[in-house]
Amino acid sequence: MPEFAALLKGYRRFRSNTYPRQRERFDKTIAEGQHPKLMIIGCSDSRVDPAQIFDVDPGEIFVVRNVAALVPPHETTPGQHGVSAAVEFAVQVLEVAQVVVMGHGRCGGCKAALDKSLAGADPGSGGFVAQWISLLDEARGPVVEAHGTQGKLAELAMEFAAVRQSLANLRTFPWIAQKEAEGQLKLRGTHFSIAEGRLYALDEDSGGFELVD
Repeated sequence: MPEFAALLKGYRRFRSNTYPRQRERFDKTIAEGQHPKLMIIGCSDSRVDPAQIFDVDPGEIFVVRNVAALVPPHETTPGQHGVSAAVEFAVQVLEVAQVVVMGHGRCGGCKAALDKSLAGADPGSGGFVAQWISLLDEARGPVVEAHGTQGKLAELAMEFAAVRQSLANLRTFPWIAQKEAEGQLKLRGTHFSIAEGRLYALDEDSGGFELVD
């Protein structure tokens, strides 16, 4: 398949150039384990790779990616809680100092949550995505009331609301709330504009997103 062949070309570039340059860092992480100070919760969208956007070296960030960069609220019901497990590992085991939620422009998950385009879909035909983005049902209301369900302004507002919702859900985890209250953990919200190649950071006091210089 040509797609995998192209991937292997990238691997060979990595082996020839990147790996030799980063060999010492890789060896250090093998000897000492990983000790990232920051976790990033990002979207699975192929255009918004946190390692590329933040230009970091191996071992510097712990990343979990999913549709629309969402975090479910804390719950103890049986199930496979992948995002919650990643957050628990980062905060409780790796003891990261900061957790950054990074939404982005032109997010398909947020757009689907906004216009309910997958409502009623069966699993395998959009139902899995619909169930996941139902995490934004509460955040959707004020966005629709202010901007409707169509257009770039509504989509951007939904993307911003999704970041705020994920931060609120993070704070429902008791050990996150405790660490934040004690100053051991900082939560941050960001939004990457693909069209501009620019990052915006959430000011939680004002509730707005400000351009990062």
